[in-house]
Amino acid sequence: MEFEFHRFDKAFANTEVGGLEEIKETYPLFFDPSIPDSFWEEKLKDTLQIELEEEVIKAFPEDESIYETVKNVFQHVKYYFPRFEPPTVYTSTTDVAYETKVILSGKNMVIGLDNYLGSNHYFYEGIQTYFKKNMNADRLPVDVATELATYTVAPIQDRTFLSQMIYFGKVLYMTDFWVPDASEAVVIGYTEDEWEWALENEEDIWRYFIERELLYSTESGLKQRFIDSAPFSKFYLEIDNESPGRIGAYMGWQIVTSYMKRNDVSMEELAILDADLIYKNSNYKPRKK
Repeated sequence: MEFEFHRFDKAFANTEVGGLEEIKETYPLFFDPSIPDSFWEEKLKDTLQIELEEEVIKAFPEDESIYETVKNVFQHVKYYFPRFEPPTVYTSTTDVAYETKVILSGKNMVIGLDNYLGSNHYFYEGIQTYFKKNMNADRLPVDVATELATYTVAPIQDRTFLSQMIYFGKVLYMTDFWVPDASEAVVIGYTEDEWEWALENEEDIWRYFIERELLYSTESGLKQRFIDSAPFSKFYLEIDNESPGRIGAYMGWQIVTSYMKRNDVSMEELAILDADLIYKNSNYKPRKK
């Protein structure tokens, strides 16, 4: 498994104003023709940008370690999807764009290294805790795998809550296999305490979904309440403040896992399977307290 790998962050950090044309020619992906050179000239001299670059290079001094981390993910993807062709990978700074840490676009993948400096880094002051807790180096391979899985799994076919649960459950299931060294808590972005809460309350969560007939509901707010990243899930009960966010994605992961244990299906087939078929053939039973 070989692929092109470029440290654009380092190249930009080492560029003087006089070398702007050269780096633009070398890395056209990062330079929008509609943006004037004066913008980039100012950025090269910007003290905050320089400090950001220094902190990234301090945290990720060796190119090889990043390359091997990403390569390990690609090798696992290739094992389950033999037709997988790895993208060209670039590392960059992103002004701490923590909601889009890894971006796959066509045959290119961009990793914003300034989003992995450690959850307590002073650059992250003011960012909400539920984001900060996942801004550590151990999240980098998980985010790479998640981005690949997001584009591998067939798009959601309908607006039901079940379809959304299963879609994100598939993404988590694949990510877990593609980054086998990561704990399940890290895969979903939970602390260990949050993961234990989900395990201990799985039966109650499932009962809540069933009793309120949420599985086939098309209410648009359910995704925001139970799927999206958030400080907690919104049951509108006392347990809200104890719960982690994304509990609907967690439940989808459990359903997909149950299905895969009981059915002889490849991961390639799983990617395109109908959500309702997966649910009805999963024989899913929540963990008992």
